[in-house]
Amino acid sequence: MFNGLADWWDGAELWLAQAPFPVQFVLVMVVVVPLCVVAAWLLDTVFGKVARVFGTARDVNDPDRSS
Repeated sequence: MFNGLADWWDGAELWLAQAPFPVQFVLVMVVVVPLCVVAAWLLDTVFGKVARVFGTARDVNDPDRSS
């Protein structure tokens, strides 16, 4: 099974490398850019939730903090 997947990937990679530049550009804009946007949104969401769990950082010597 892995050999079949590797052969398919090699064929797709070879086709893309030999494609004219406009085709490569369109494929990047249609496939890679949305994938990057989704990955950025996912990372932002995950790290935002992790940051909320740990709370905000406070400086011990903060003059605005009344204690």
